[in-house]
Amino acid sequence: MKTRNGGVVMDASAPSSWFVVPALVLFLAFAIIPLVIALGLSFTSWNGLTDPVFNGVSNWVRELGDPLTYHALWLTLQVIVVSWVIQTPMSILVGVFVSGKQRYRALLAALYFLPLILSSAAIAIAYKALLDPNYGVGHAFDIPALARDWLGNPATALYVVIFVIAWQFIPFHSLLYQAGARQIPASLYEASEIDGAGRVRQFFSITLPQLKNTVITSSTLMIVGSLTYFDIVYVLTQGGPGYATRILPLDMYLTGFSASDLGGASVLAVVLVVIGLVIALALTRFSGFNRMSSEQEGA
Repeated sequence: MKTRNGGVVMDASAPSSWFVVPALVLFLAFAIIPLVIALGLSFTSWNGLTDPVFNGVSNWVRELGDPLTYHALWLTLQVIVVSWVIQTPMSILVGVFVSGKQRYRALLAALYFLPLILSSAAIAIAYKALLDPNYGVGHAFDIPALARDWLGNPATALYVVIFVIAWQFIPFHSLLYQAGARQIPASLYEASEIDGAGRVRQFFSITLPQLKNTVITSSTLMIVGSLTYFDIVYVLTQGGPGYATRILPLDMYLTGFSASDLGGASVLAVVLVVIGLVIALALTRFSGFNRMSSEQEGA
């Protein structure tokens, strides 16, 4: 906009659009460009040392025709479903509980959120030692039910991995629900108390409906995050016993760096991105998240 003396004054609303530029640059540099590179490498034969050689769609045909890929995908889907079933109810209950005003709840929240500051590798090493059948917690306290080779049994290894993942990430999702629960207007609970509603009725009739947006956000982060689990699984089992815990992210790593097949690993990387994108879009579309208004509207 020009002034009388010929100077130029920027519109006050114009610079606000420039605030998204840093985020777009980072997203382009760390998401779009690596994805394009991975897509390009998926059409090459490359061991990570020599120059990539274009080989068409042979990597795609090989990986998508390999039963091990579908086995890894099936295990990944199990991790997604079971971890969601475990983490979501626990996260809601803990988050709502620690959202209170009592002092002991603040102390409990500080202690409970400690797993968030620990590395995944450290947690996996600790649990691997605790679950060791020879010198773990079951052997130390002479508890036969715990003195089992949990990680060496194909029937239990995957569920132990899911338990460790849930133990680490439930605090994070509880933090989301804690924030959501504290945004619920107190007037809703006061009105329900006048109507004679108890704690349980208030939880199911007020708290859960008001946390709908938070549930969708947490579920999206949880499900898409399940496609990136690698370090915990690698340290705990390295995909074993056999292929019992070789989920798709770990299969991608082992294909690329253990088998020196970066082209095949790139195929699996693109597949993971597509699966995550489809799940995220499906959650947004079928949950009606993009049409939701504020949870406090009408309160």
